[in-house]
Amino acid sequence: MLNLVIFGPPGAGKGTQSQKLIDKYQLVHISTGDLFRAHIQEQTGLGKKVSQLIADGQLVPDAITIAMLEEEADKNKDARGFIFDGFPRTVPQAEALDAFLKSKGTAITGVIALDVDQEELSRRIAERKKLTNRVDDDADKLKKRIDEYFNKTIHVLPYYEAQGKLTRVNGIGDIDQIFAELTAVIDSY
Repeated sequence: MLNLVIFGPPGAGKGTQSQKLIDKYQLVHISTGDLFRAHIQEQTGLGKKVSQLIADGQLVPDAITIAMLEEEADKNKDARGFIFDGFPRTVPQAEALDAFLKSKGTAITGVIALDVDQEELSRRIAERKKLTNRVDDDADKLKKRIDEYFNKTIHVLPYYEAQGKLTRVNGIGDIDQIFAELTAVIDSY
């Protein structure tokens, strides 16, 4: 089973590249952001709580995020593998993901970090905001999310680096060129 974690700050291209990887490797995409947005759109109890947290620029607590992720993975028992996008954001989440996958007889195959500088992130998100009008792309919320990534989330990378599972890929440039670099990494597993 091929299980990947796509890492990067908001606007790094995780969603774009994940879709291309899904198509190539027939993997199931599990995006915590997409899960949150689906719950919000469906106005579930969890969705209302998540909506308020996101509106305040806060991260959703680990227990809620992990439960949603496990539920989604269990819905896809016959998957050839998963791409985890936007998760894990903390070392405890990474440990929880490892434990969950181990209980299913599998593990993270590799972690790919898309490296993109803050200037490029700001440009991309301004463009995305025009196209999608995502509430989490509002300037004040976005700054919190980017700060959260560079001050907290990025500290998960050494956890995977210590396991020999981390590869960094330049996330700036032509989408297809970046994709070719990602597939070269994945094909080397």
